Amino acid sequence: MASLYHRARVMTCTGSDADPLGLIANGAVLTDGGHIVWVGDAVDAAAACRALDVLPGERVDLGGRLLTPGLIDCHTHAIFAGDRAAEFALRARGASYLEIAAAGGGIAATLAPTRAAADATLERLTIDRLLAARATGTTTMEVKSGYDLTVAGELRLLRVIAHAGARAPLAVVPTLLCHVVPPERRSDRAAYVRELVEVLVPTVAADRLATSVDVYCDDGAFTRDETAAILGAARNAGLGVRAHVGQFSDHGAAELCAELGALSVDHLEQVSPAAIAALAAAGTVAVMLPGACVQLRLPPPPVAALRAAGVPLAVASDLNPGSSYASSLPVQMWLATTHFSMSVEEAWLGVTRIAARALGLVDRGLLVPGARADLVVWNAEHPAEIPYRYGSNLVDRVVTA
Repeated sequence: MASLYHRARVMTCTGSDADPLGLIANGAVLTDGGHIVWVGDAVDAAAACRALDVLPGERVDLGGRLLTPGLIDCHTHAIFAGDRAAEFALRARGASYLEIAAAGGGIAATLAPTRAAADATLERLTIDRLLAARATGTTTMEVKSGYDLTVAGELRLLRVIAHAGARAPLAVVPTLLCHVVPPERRSDRAAYVRELVEVLVPTVAADRLATSVDVYCDDGAFTRDETAAILGAARNAGLGVRAHVGQFSDHGAAELCAELGALSVDHLEQVSPAAIAALAAAGTVAVMLPGACVQLRLPPPPVAALRAAGVPLAVASDLNPGSSYASSLPVQMWLATTHFSMSVEEAWLGVTRIAARALGLVDRGLLVPGARADLVVWNAEHPAEIPYRYGSNLVDRVVTA
């Protein structure tokens, strides 16, 4: 059914330097249920409907409220079981993430409950998290595997992600995450990496279980050479390339990702000027994850240097059980604007147009004809109100294609 949303402050996210958000003060959006058909000034809506020969079955008067593209969360670990609240308490008393991981906590602490959970349990937990994200405006959510670390287990997680995505009222983008070397394989690390390269990545590609491969290259995770081998296999298999880079130390993975034409590099608390220049030249998106950065008390990424170089900046939740147990993108926008010195406009583009780019998607994150009809109506008039009032959910309604 065609729908006309009118008398709205429409934020198209297609603007110029002078108006980055492309705001239409008295705007209207016409959809056919699945896609946007027309966007413009509300006074022209009737003529547009006649010209397009579209008779809206639903006319929604938004009374001046803000209408935006649906939000896109381009980095989450939403499939897991178990709880790590005790680690949060340890960090609050001063323990570092790496100290906790070395003592058997961190990612390794989530393996056992996730491996033990039945498919139905993991699916229910994942759907609950997807629904919580949708309630705060998310209409597309990337979900990574990575909390099993065996070939069979990672394939199982990706299949559960697909089942959860089919049942949830938002779009799910699956990613294979090569997270860390599991404790039981550390004695044959090289053999484990070969298994990922020769078995897991090709199987994921052949079975179309993910659109990209992400590798965590950092202290306690994969080395640069291991990352190069895994991401090389991903590219050879026709999958997108992404990586966790420089959260704790700079291992040169950002330059590697630029060479490989990566969709994104995520975290970047530690990154060199040369790497920033390489990312800018490659057009690779830098995904800011302020929730994890603030919770782990890390120095923020060099946002000013990234901006000056022209590196596109996305913002994501990093929803995970250890360092950012939060699914609300408005909260991350608040953190991005207050802790990362990003502008309100940068934060908005970071959860819409640029977040879509980080996932290799061209049909969302914008209000333009042909884009998916993923919309959010906010109980607000100004874009700044959403991060400013981060403690309140200002969503009036969420519309998904």
